[in-house]
Amino acid sequence: MNGALLLFLGCVCFLLAYFGYSRFVAKALRLDPDRKTPAHTMRDGVDYVPAHPAVLFGHHFATIAGAGPIIGPVLAAQFGWASVALWVVLGCIFIGAMHDMVTLFLSVRHEGKSIGSIIESVMGRPGKMIFLLFCFATLVLVMAVFTGQVADTFVSNPEVATSSLLGIFEAILFGICVYKFRWSIFAASFVFVPLLFLLVWIGVLIPCDLTVLFGVSKEMCKDIWVMVLFVYCFVASTLPVWLLLQPRDYLNSYLLYAMLALGLTAVFCVCPHLNINAFSGWQMVDAKGVTQNVFPLLFVTVACGACSGFHALVASGTTSKQLDNERHIRPVGYGCMLLEGVVALLALIAVAWHSQGDLMTGLSGGKPVVMFAHGLASFCAKIGLPEKTSESFMLLSVSAFLMTSVDSCTRLARFVWQEIWSTASSKQPSETGGAAPAPSPLVRLNKNMYVATAVVIAIGVYLLLLNPAMVANLWTMFASANQMLAALTLLTATLWLLKNRLNFWVVLLPMFFMLVTSGTAVFNMFLANVDKWMKHGFAAGGVTAISAAALFLLCITLLVLGGFCLRRIIKHRINEAIKRMAKE
Repeated sequence: MNGALLLFLGCVCFLLAYFGYSRFVAKALRLDPDRKTPAHTMRDGVDYVPAHPAVLFGHHFATIAGAGPIIGPVLAAQFGWASVALWVVLGCIFIGAMHDMVTLFLSVRHEGKSIGSIIESVMGRPGKMIFLLFCFATLVLVMAVFTGQVADTFVSNPEVATSSLLGIFEAILFGICVYKFRWSIFAASFVFVPLLFLLVWIGVLIPCDLTVLFGVSKEMCKDIWVMVLFVYCFVASTLPVWLLLQPRDYLNSYLLYAMLALGLTAVFCVCPHLNINAFSGWQMVDAKGVTQNVFPLLFVTVACGACSGFHALVASGTTSKQLDNERHIRPVGYGCMLLEGVVALLALIAVAWHSQGDLMTGLSGGKPVVMFAHGLASFCAKIGLPEKTSESFMLLSVSAFLMTSVDSCTRLARFVWQEIWSTASSKQPSETGGAAPAPSPLVRLNKNMYVATAVVIAIGVYLLLLNPAMVANLWTMFASANQMLAALTLLTATLWLLKNRLNFWVVLLPMFFMLVTSGTAVFNMFLANVDKWMKHGFAAGGVTAISAAALFLLCITLLVLGGFCLRRIIKHRINEAIKRMAKE
């Protein structure tokens, strides 16, 4: 199969979906451009800040992209390029992009609040608490997975570390110039975007190699970078969004746009042949020698490349608070996910060509992000560009989005942790009409922005540095929880749309599909790790087994609550129909 043809067909499908299916979804949601968004009605200069649509598109795309659409398709390529490509294209169009758009819409209609708060409006406080716990677990897994990936990249390619660190200070400068000195977006972009690309060259000249600077091993080097990244996350997730989050995401988006343009140009010029099977069968043996079934592992392994529950947390956590107008919901919510699908196809093509028919060896000895960067750099070399500089640029682009996802994820996890304590401690005023009692010192402590962020960071340190058995399962755990979170979000959307008499069919069938695939994956992971626990002791699989069981039970409980909510809605509709008939 010609990779250029596959990419072309995928892009055509995405374009048709954006100008066709997304309009259908927008009509079903009844978007209202004249309705004021929370960014205006609740503007506070910290979290609620109206953003230019180009800036918001860059923020949302940079945050949701990360390395998910790269790692997932690369790992799933062992199932066959056709299997992955079909799921990426169809999944993005009918599930992933629709999921992101609907979630952003729901949050905007609820004062920019999280999906947990929306669940409370349809399932009550117990449903909200269960969903918040699920969200918190997923966010911590996302943060741990992506932080580990960034640290690995910094160790293997120290020039990327230099460029990434310098990019942080550049973003702060950009934010100050735009929001304090009142530069226009165009003027600031004219100065800072070229400087951003200059940092790639500076990184090549002055690589930040800790093994050389301090004489430590690569393992110690990775641990140091993990701690540095967590310190950065703490600072970045507590600063006002205009100072670092918005400008960094906006600038980083140019890296990914350039990476996409370069990758698309190289693929269409080189026309690489896909050197792996189109379909590897319903069962296959992975790089570790373990037999895997196509269902459900293909769907959860691709993860963010087709659908991601993490996107719901981004859309309802930061993006909805910066949306200037409801007309921007379609390009930001639906369009960003389609663009992520293009990245997923590029990753699939790069690894399918670079593997030269020996994908298992590549996956067992290399890292997915490095394989992706090396594959695209090889294409660039064939059209006359320096291969090493191209590879450094690709890795910098991916690392920039990983860091974006990591600190945004930390901020979102902080929001959720604070919301958990707020929900648990909130009480109704007494029957005598007095005010609700003041929260306890413990509640006030955990609702503190800095304490909540420290809790999130501490859990990440435990997962990455103190629990090596869990590290080996982080991607599978993250991917399964991520897909299950998407299913639960779609469940919430279904009930809300049904309750408000809007078209709920656009989310109902995708919700059932995601529930079945993710639920099966989490249950299988639980069984596999219980087996490891029994044979090799608790350290081999105990933590993973307990975590999987907790996720599965939370999901089942929320489904039961959803069933009760559905019964109430149906009962209310029947009573309304009876009353109308009686009046007639």
